[in-house]
Parts: sequence; C-alpha cells; structure tokens
Amino acid sequence: MAHHGLRRFPPPLMLSVLLFLAAAAAAAAAGKGKGKGGSGGLRFRRESGTFKVLQVADMHYADGRSTPCENVLPAQNHGCSDLNTTAFLYRVLRAEEPDLVVFTGDNIYGADSTDAAKSMDAAIAPAIAMKLPWAAGIGNHDQEGTLSREGVMRHLVGMKNTLSRFNPEGVEIDGYGNYNLEVGGVEGTPLANKSVLNLYFLDSGDYSTVPSIPGYGWIKASQQAWFKKTSASLQLNYTSEEPKQKEPAPALAYFHIPLPEFSSFTASNFTGVKQEGISSASINSGFFTTMVEAGDVKAAFIGHDHLNDFCGKLTGIQLCYAGGFGYHAYGEAGWSRRARVVSVQLEKTESGEWQGVKSIKTWKRLDDQHLTTIDSEVLWNRGSNGRRKKNHDGS
Repeated sequence: MAHHGLRRFPPPLMLSVLLFLAAAAAAAAAGKGKGKGGSGGLRFRRESGTFKVLQVADMHYADGRSTPCENVLPAQNHGCSDLNTTAFLYRVLRAEEPDLVVFTGDNIYGADSTDAAKSMDAAIAPAIAMKLPWAAGIGNHDQEGTLSREGVMRHLVGMKNTLSRFNPEGVEIDGYGNYNLEVGGVEGTPLANKSVLNLYFLDSGDYSTVPSIPGYGWIKASQQAWFKKTSASLQLNYTSEEPKQKEPAPALAYFHIPLPEFSSFTASNFTGVKQEGISSASINSGFFTTMVEAGDVKAAFIGHDHLNDFCGKLTGIQLCYAGGFGYHAYGEAGWSRRARVVSVQLEKTESGEWQGVKSIKTWKRLDDQHLTTIDSEVLWNRGSNGRRKKNHDGS
C-alpha cells in the first residue's frame, strides 16, 4: 500500500490560496455555458462529449478553524482543521472542473458542530463559490447536531446552485433526499432532449429503528418501489420516444451506507484498497437485487467506511467506495484524503455527431503535493458487458 503525505497550509497562506482558487475557478465555471439540458440544466459537453461527476464523501465538517484534524501525521497536527478539508475541495474542483459535484453524506459531523446549518454552509461553500451545480444526500452523522435529518435535508435543498431534492412529490417514501437527476445529450444533436445518463440518489438511513435489528439503517421497500418505477419510466422514454434508442440509458446510483454486497470482494477482484470492515446494515433489504433487475444502473457509489476506496464488479454492477475526504473524519495517518471522479463519455458517429453513452471511467484524486491521480479504470463499456480496463494516467 502506497503512503502519501497530507498537506498542511499555515492559516495566512490558507486564506490567500482559498481566495485565489475561488476567483479563478469561478471565472472558469462561468465560461462553460452549457445551455438547458436535463435536471437543472445538466447536459454533456459539446466539445468533448463528456459529463464529469466529482464525489465527495464524509467531509465530517464541524466548526471550521477551531475543529481539529483526526488521524494525521504528528508534523501535520499543528494548524490542521476543517479548513484543510475546504482547501482540498477547492484544489480538486479547480483541477477537475466537474459538471456536477455529489456529496454522499456525513457532510458534517453534527455532534461536534455548534450550528448545523452554518457547518453545512461552510462545507458546501467551495462548490457554491465556483458556481458549480451540486447534489447531496445525508449520512448517519449529519443529523447529530442542531438539525434533524429532515431539517438537514431541507437546508440542503434551500442552498444556492443545489440540485438536491427533498423527496419526489406526491410519493409516500421513507427517508429524506430520494430523487433522480437527468443528464441531457449534447445541445443541437438528436439526443439533446433525452436523458442519456440518469443519476439516482437515495437516503440509506442512519441507524436501525427496529429494536430486534442492531446496527445501521437500510434502503426501505418504499424507496425501492420509487426507484423501480422511476427507472422503468426513464427506460421506456429512452427506447420508445423519438429518436428511439436500442438500449436504455445507463445510470449511476449514489448513497451513503454500503450494501451488504460490498462484502463480496477479495483483493484479487477489485481495484483500490479495503482497509476496514464493510459497515453495512445487519440485514439485506434487497436493493442490490432491485438494481440488477432494473438493468440500467452500471455503478453505485458510497462513502461511510473512510479507509476503503475500492471498486468491484458484481452481477454487472460496479460497487465503488470514494474513500474519506474530510480531515475531521477518521482516517489513517499518512494515507491521503481522497475524492472519486467519474467521467462519462458519449459515442461519436462517423459524421461527427454525439450519440448515447459509450463508456464510464473513474479515478481518484489524492490530497498530496501533486493532487495525484490513482486507480484509473473503465467501469463500463457499451457492448462489452462492462469489460474492465486499467491505466494509471487519469485517462
């Protein structure tokens, strides 16, 4: 296992770095001009035919400068705080320029937060400052402060640039933050008004509310019913409405707590590391089977277990951890905080016109001196049953 040092910025330099990165990246983001697309104007880029998602897992943000870091090297302790998390987020946003930022829960560490709303504002601030669209779900620690789970999600959906939604309208559903986003094809092409990539967000709960069942929460039957209905509708639209498509559009799923199926892998059949146990619910509510039966989800992305950052393929679906992002979250001294990037690429015809999705790639960015890219791999290829390829240059 490779070890990478964590960076520490002295407070004065930290402030200047944040201000510079915010200004530069906001200007870059403002110049993209994507036009109307799917949910919230999301669509693939005309020049490259790509759509890029940055996943940020487990920031555990609390009170900013006064909040100490967890599990860093002794030399990094002095002056290390939530502001290191903020600096890392600015760095990786500027480097990747994602089309969407996804926060997959434990965005704040409620128990150590004086004001949950202020902590949430500070945690998400870099994405807002850079005028990037973002979406969030909640984990098991977000609500342990001054806001309930419902209160946390209501605050998130009221923030600037958010595509987060509280829950689908008119549907009785467990949890808070169950919603989907559609990503439109390239403007000016036949698929411009179709969702060529679908994103599902689900509330995986916090802790079991059933006395006889210990441990963490799970994705409930009502949520799975909503997912199945939504998936079926999206697939029908894509394949039956003009221009009709032969295969359904691929989809990605984002939530916080791992499914029991994340325990299916050994070091020989995943990419990345598994350095702690899989902290899933103690029962299997069947959501993995539901995704397999639906047929459109190609990969599911979670957080929760900060020292795991692997992707493994099971029954046609890639199951991926992001690895811990925040400095107030537990980690391992010398093992860099990290973020996961997913880049979805469209197919191009011989005449040069963008079509549906061709491939889905992923890599991770480390908060080391060089913002190193590691574990680049293809998660899914159209027509090849998701054959895995790997290289190490972020391409």
